[in-house]
Amino acid sequence: MTKLEINSAEDMQKLGASLAKTAEPHDLLLLNGDLGAGKTTMTQGLGRELGIHRPVKSPTFTIVREYREAKMPLFHMDFYRLEDNDLSSIDLEGYLAEPGLVVIEWPQLVMDDLPDKYLQLTITRVDDSWDSTKRLIKFDVHGKRSEKWLEDALTEFKK
Repeated sequence: MTKLEINSAEDMQKLGASLAKTAEPHDLLLLNGDLGAGKTTMTQGLGRELGIHRPVKSPTFTIVREYREAKMPLFHMDFYRLEDNDLSSIDLEGYLAEPGLVVIEWPQLVMDDLPDKYLQLTITRVDDSWDSTKRLIKFDVHGKRSEKWLEDALTEFKK
């Protein structure tokens, strides 16, 4: 399992930008981490690199935010408040079929409904201080495409 230490919100956004630069249509990115870990911060970097000019916000209360104006559509989902893991109001299969990038926060609530090929990141705080920006990211690849995506993104990040 690959790991990376991030020391600032800027680096978290840079990692997001690196993932966006190397993403392809139909890629699936799963983000795990406690509240405030940096999942949305990373997605903001993704959005900026994809050419989204409006604010990329957490979809905690809306469940899904669509950004179709980007170089490649970005579908940002947050299942933290999904009631009883009920996806009936969300066309998850439809989003996954679109030629865009799907980013899911709190994916553990819907793992049975997801394809078996994805890149998963688990973000944890390095220390207990609430205002610390140091994070450890563990990458878990599922499928050859995700393996290549991670390799390319980490190469881009280190530039």
